[in-house]
Amino acid sequence: MLLLDYHNVLIHSLLTERFSGAAPVSIDQIVSDFDGVTFHVSTPETKSKILISIAVRCFRELVQYGAEGVLKREYGPYIVSPEPGYDFSILIDLDDLPAEQEARDQLIMSIALMKRNAMASPFERGFEEFQKLEEESNKYSLEALPQQLKDGGEVMTVHYRDEEAIFIKAGYDCVTVIFSTIFRDETDRIFGKVFLQEFADVRRRAIQNAPQVLFRNDPPLELQGIPGLKDSRNGEVGYITFVLYPRHLLPQKRAETISHIQTFRDYFTTYQASKAYIHTRMRNFLTVRDPKMKKRSERPPVEGRSVSRVREN
Repeated sequence: MLLLDYHNVLIHSLLTERFSGAAPVSIDQIVSDFDGVTFHVSTPETKSKILISIAVRCFRELVQYGAEGVLKREYGPYIVSPEPGYDFSILIDLDDLPAEQEARDQLIMSIALMKRNAMASPFERGFEEFQKLEEESNKYSLEALPQQLKDGGEVMTVHYRDEEAIFIKAGYDCVTVIFSTIFRDETDRIFGKVFLQEFADVRRRAIQNAPQVLFRNDPPLELQGIPGLKDSRNGEVGYITFVLYPRHLLPQKRAETISHIQTFRDYFTTYQASKAYIHTRMRNFLTVRDPKMKKRSERPPVEGRSVSRVREN
């Protein structure tokens, strides 16, 4: 699969240029990201001080799950009062950058990951809650497990898109992450079903360590009692469930797991990449059905590149 970057490429490129020692210039740039997130990069006071602000649709919900603590951990010395119209801001002084290039590169990447870091708080809380529940469950046999542990933690809800949300629920043996998705068009519904089926098929074929992926139109059992859920009779609403097992929640893997799962909805939206992958799977299937397609003849290379042609019957 063609995976998306976790960071904002435009922010990364802009800051890399500014941190390289180039002459300071005035900046006033709006940068858009997935999920309706907006950045504002500007130099309101002086050319040598860059203000980076971010607006996130669901920031108030994220604050309830510890977003301010995560952002303070990541950007502590650079945090300033939020710019009007934005949720969080940092100020970078180009005259007071880290001396080492490696430290500068890390700072650039950290800023480019601001959206990812802001969205990380409910996942981090869910993973920490899982660890506590797992430790508590180890004191009991499976038969004697208290109902409170069986029920797991609270369902954390993040309305990160119009009419769509992420639901995160910790259990004693896994963490469940559920995406609600809107399929407005009949073509989208068909395509989405095929694409999501591929997630399950890939796991069975080659990636046994991947999370379990489930898809249904009705709200999963984990969401019972959650107000405002839509029940899709015409297939417009879909619920995609990822089941993260202990191997995905090890301390050394948590950051990568959070980054991976956050980009799922963005990748799902990127139709060209999705369709390209499905077309590759279709070609592989045809090759299995027709062994003659495996026989290929080599054509003279063009500018050093090897070009293969499928022999026609």
